[in-house]
Amino acid sequence: MIDNLKNVQPVADFDWDAYELGDSYSGKSKEELVETYDQSLNKVNDKEVVMGKVTAMNKREVVVNIGYKSDGIVSMNEFRYNPDLKIGDEVEVYIESQEDKKGQLILSHKKARATRSWDRVNEALEKDEIIKGYIKCRTKGGMIVDVFGIEAFLPGSQIDVKPIRDYDVFVGKTMEFKVVKINHEFKNVVVSHKALIEAELEQQKKDIISKLEKGQVLEGTVKNITSYGVFIDLGGVDGLIHITDLSWGRVQHPEEVVKLDEKINVVILDFDDDKKRIALGLKQLTPHPWDALSAELKVGDKVKGKVVVMADYGAFIEIAPGVEGLIHVSEMSWAQHLRSAQDFMKVGDDVEAVVLTLDRDERKMSLGIKQLKPDPWGNIEEKYPVGSKHTAKVRNFTNFGVFAEIEEGVDGLIHISDLSWTKKIKHPSEMTQIGADIEVQVLEIDKENRRLSLGHKQLEENPWDVFETIFTVGSVHEGTVVEMVDKGAVISLPYGVEGFATPKHLVKEDGSQAKVDEKLDFKVIEFNKDSKRIIVSHSRVFEDEKPEAKEAAADKKAKKTAKKEKEDTVVQSSNVEKTTLGDIEELAALKEKLSGGEA
Repeated sequence: MIDNLKNVQPVADFDWDAYELGDSYSGKSKEELVETYDQSLNKVNDKEVVMGKVTAMNKREVVVNIGYKSDGIVSMNEFRYNPDLKIGDEVEVYIESQEDKKGQLILSHKKARATRSWDRVNEALEKDEIIKGYIKCRTKGGMIVDVFGIEAFLPGSQIDVKPIRDYDVFVGKTMEFKVVKINHEFKNVVVSHKALIEAELEQQKKDIISKLEKGQVLEGTVKNITSYGVFIDLGGVDGLIHITDLSWGRVQHPEEVVKLDEKINVVILDFDDDKKRIALGLKQLTPHPWDALSAELKVGDKVKGKVVVMADYGAFIEIAPGVEGLIHVSEMSWAQHLRSAQDFMKVGDDVEAVVLTLDRDERKMSLGIKQLKPDPWGNIEEKYPVGSKHTAKVRNFTNFGVFAEIEEGVDGLIHISDLSWTKKIKHPSEMTQIGADIEVQVLEIDKENRRLSLGHKQLEENPWDVFETIFTVGSVHEGTVVEMVDKGAVISLPYGVEGFATPKHLVKEDGSQAKVDEKLDFKVIEFNKDSKRIIVSHSRVFEDEKPEAKEAAADKKAKKTAKKEKEDTVVQSSNVEKTTLGDIEELAALKEKLSGGEA
């Protein structure tokens, strides 16, 4: 050991003074060493973009070595677009400062990206390059994506090939994109994720379309639901299930049958020549409900169901899913007057009905509910015999009469001539109104046509039997002109009777014409009990008085003349009688003389 130390020789030019001061190197050798060290480092300048290597990283920071005498620190937030960053990756950094107050190298990855971002974006568009971007937030119509430090716009229609319902699930995700448009004037960049998968889907679509056949069953995903049907994604190819092909039963809205994103089996019903429009079916995968209908069901059986569709002419009743029958409005009530089906039931009602017709081949069925009640016309003669009196309800008007219902299903007609004995009715509304009660008497029964002949005036005695003795021809009555018509005027007479006068019979004594509401005396010139007609005249009242006065004077004169003539006749008769008797005596005497002579 000592021998070895003896062989060690001290450095001849060792600077012991510098060593005492704590510096192991001489001034000259230190400068050379610093120069040699500086030459071994990269030459870097501030405000420059260089490549660096990630040497360490944690949740907050990334350590990057750019070959400088110290490593730089970059915030992890600047790499959030690249969640796959790892040690050893090369990244671009911007040298903000070679040394801060602490001698630390200050780097920025974000500024490096921004410095070269437009070059990179244009290069990506030219080369159709796939790039990565970080979705920062939602905006109107799409999303904001961080691409190379630039805020690019991702339209909602370019996120995926299928419609996106919740945009928020994409916020904070890093995805691959293609640059589809750059507006250099406004510095706008539009990117698309859909473009990446369309090429792959297009190939899948061609493969699927080439294999499509009618009747083929495929699995698909509910892509969209509309009021008229459901769009199914068959793997890049869309098909439509019309609402009528979703279920054998009635469907108000497709949402009753399927849900979004639900996977279902469908059958191909049809497609066009280009196979761009594909018609799909869901109900065709199950047997038709009519085939499963009980073989024991027959006409006359009672069934229960639910009203699924209403129309003016009737209601469709679903007695089983996909099996419907029609109840025509005429089979809802025994009544004959027209009514709407909505008066009897509404959609959703549970009803019981009787099977009237059943055609399994045509898959049609007619039902009725009035058959659940006895037919009121079965014993109509016993229930409503001729001459019986009842209270009916006015259902409808016509120009010739009133239709009234005694009970549901039993209708009758009151002819306009059977409404009143005395009034001349032009329209039934003058006597009653729809919905009102009216007293009637059964006049006639027409069972075959299910109609009654009814009368209202028959509830009272016929006053014309009495009027015949009052309004005798030639009798004079006070009347009021109530209405002027083309051929004359209607005159109101006592006891509620109406008469008629022609214009020439309305002339007054002074030559003027009678007016409405004027009271005058009228003479009956015609009375017809059967047609209930009374013809009257005012002018006859004063015209007939003059001849009667003349006739009275003539009668008086005639009577006076007759009296005088009678008196003269009596005198003459007396004289004649005396002469005659004398003559007789003389003739008798003469007769005796003659008789004696002969003797």
